[in-house]
Amino acid sequence: MGKPTGFLDYAREENPAIEPLVRIENFNEFHPPLDREHRQKQGARCMNCGVPFCQSCVQLAGMYSGCPLHNLIPEWNDMIYRGNWEHALARLCKTASFPEFTGRVCPGLCMAACTCGANGDPVTVKENELALIEYGYENHLIQPRIPEIRTDKKIAVVGSGPSGMATADLLNRRGHNVTVYERFDRVGGLMMYGIPNMKLEKQYIDRRVNLMKQEGVTFVTNADIGNTIPAQELLDSYDAVVLCCGASNPRDLNNPGRDANGIYFAVDFLRANTKSLLDSNLTDGKNISAKGKHVIVVGGGDTGNDCIGTCIRHGCKSITALEMMPEPPEERLPSNPWPQWPRVKKTDYGHEEAIALFGHDPRLYQTTIKEFHKDENGNLSAVTIVSLESKKDEKTGRFMMVPVEGSEQTLPCELLLIAAGFLGSQPYVSEAFGVELNQRTNVKTAEGSYKTNVDKVFTAGDMHRGQSLVVWGIAEGRACAREVDEYLMGYTCL
Repeated sequence: MGKPTGFLDYAREENPAIEPLVRIENFNEFHPPLDREHRQKQGARCMNCGVPFCQSCVQLAGMYSGCPLHNLIPEWNDMIYRGNWEHALARLCKTASFPEFTGRVCPGLCMAACTCGANGDPVTVKENELALIEYGYENHLIQPRIPEIRTDKKIAVVGSGPSGMATADLLNRRGHNVTVYERFDRVGGLMMYGIPNMKLEKQYIDRRVNLMKQEGVTFVTNADIGNTIPAQELLDSYDAVVLCCGASNPRDLNNPGRDANGIYFAVDFLRANTKSLLDSNLTDGKNISAKGKHVIVVGGGDTGNDCIGTCIRHGCKSITALEMMPEPPEERLPSNPWPQWPRVKKTDYGHEEAIALFGHDPRLYQTTIKEFHKDENGNLSAVTIVSLESKKDEKTGRFMMVPVEGSEQTLPCELLLIAAGFLGSQPYVSEAFGVELNQRTNVKTAEGSYKTNVDKVFTAGDMHRGQSLVVWGIAEGRACAREVDEYLMGYTCL
């Protein structure tokens, strides 16, 4: 430990944020980095705990705590404090495939488990990670690592999201010949079109993809496997196939009036916006615009928050977010002690912007849609919402959220976005390869394995574990690469 009293001497200091009413004028990232001196002080706050929960990734009370990549966090925090940034970067890259992604979009399982957070503010682990990788790029320390020896093995990775990219990265390092297929026109999967620019500007994805190309990975875009390209073509041409197609089958609403024009899945809304932004700076008219509209978002997770931030940047007239569950507490309850993941209220960037612009929090808790209303042209004009309460189902013994009689109210709405989660991968890919699914409609494997029931076909990421985080996609991709390598070679050094 570089400074034993660092956590006492220095307060937590995050990257500053541009004011909400300023940053909503564009889709740029809005957290300029701290200078090097302040960042080193943040590294000094790390306690170098005897049991570093930050890197442990253990399951507590049904949720994971700590980094799924098992990043060597105390080591590189200490080196940041000492000013040994090159060594810190080397230790970070030993376990983290894409710190420039996780440093921007990960919710920070590491920070939630930080010992400093037990009785104070946790270390800024995620921001330290981001500072390290950007230091590496700025100082030309991140260079192509081209394998000196190539095997004769060919691997197809279907999907270029975090799990697909991580799988391809490690298998290429091993010397195999890897081709990544992406159904859209740009590489990155969920990170490219599912996460808005203000959270992850796309030049950082392109920078990493270009590096992987230099290292020997081949990327093929506009290649919809199982649709425009038969699955059998890959099975015939490759020694192994890895399915990393995500969990992009959205959960729908089936209320009366669902056929109204103006109701979209959040993933389609966000994808159209980012593609139009990248193609034409939103001048081609191919995005779904919220300008001048009353907007309602159904769903309170990260995707719902991204929809709020995007609609505000469009210039929406109002924004309301409906959440089925009760409002979380502001602080941990005794039933949710550290180092469990904190089940507390999170006011994210979109909520902050809505509060600054409209003067109130956009979220309505314990509320859902009862009915959609259309005008004479079939366009959405309003919605009836209803309050919910928790009641015990006498048959099952489970508590369920049920409507409160007489609590209905009608709100104006010309655009409604469904951000209610996903039901697994879209079925046409799994059907094309003949892989089995489990009860959650994820691709089925043995526990701890990534091999499907079909010979030489593997799976990783959200398609395997269900909707999850970018960091989990990367962790799955790395673990899957190891299993594929052993399958092909009979041993592994990954």
